[in-house]
Amino acid sequence: MEEKAYQIILEAGERGLLQSDLWRKLGVNSREGSRIAMKLEKRGVVRRMKELYKGRWTYRLFANAKEKVEVKWDTLGGCPCFTCTQISRCGAGQPISPNHCWKLTEYINKSVNEAP
Repeated sequence: MEEKAYQIILEAGERGLLQSDLWRKLGVNSREGSRIAMKLEKRGVVRRMKELYKGRWTYRLFANAKEKVEVKWDTLGGCPCFTCTQISRCGAGQPISPNHCWKLTEYINKSVNEAP
């Protein structure tokens, strides 16, 4: 059941999935759904973030997907992150985010257009 739950959370992507939606999709009650979510969190494959949803506190679940990605250092030349003066403030939930960095977006677009 935990593997099925993890797959459902993984498929939810970056938006994550409300814990209540998980247990509904699994066809289990809220108590069992909460136990499954906590077990996955304890194993480190899921993170739970408390959220106020429709006036009630619940958790949004996010998969800690660990995909094997091969990084070739010669492809990173010119990446603006290495010389950015704001790097200490950059990250998910921070004032500056890679998702909204125009310098990084420009670098990636240029790299993709130059790719063989």
